[in-house]
Amino acid sequence: MPNKIRCAHILVRNELQAKEVLEKLGKGEKFANLAKQYSIDGSAKRGGDLGLFSRGQMVREFESAAFALQKGQVSGIVRTQFGYHVIKRLE
Repeated sequence: MPNKIRCAHILVRNELQAKEVLEKLGKGEKFANLAKQYSIDGSAKRGGDLGLFSRGQMVREFESAAFALQKGQVSGIVRTQFGYHVIKRLE
């Protein structure tokens, strides 16, 4: 099990927006472009890239989903106190 992983995410305010993002990803739109368009946090300008992080650095729900992904895999909708995330494991 890796100690550190690198992920990108798209953070939106509501579940409807998160479903829209997943739908567009399913149609082949690029994750980074959607992050720049939709995401409401500071990572948006980096295409959602959060860089490397280890266990204990993110909120529990986010961490559990992120560490369960394989490289290149995208999560479903993950709800935290910050909003609704779609997470992509980069490495």
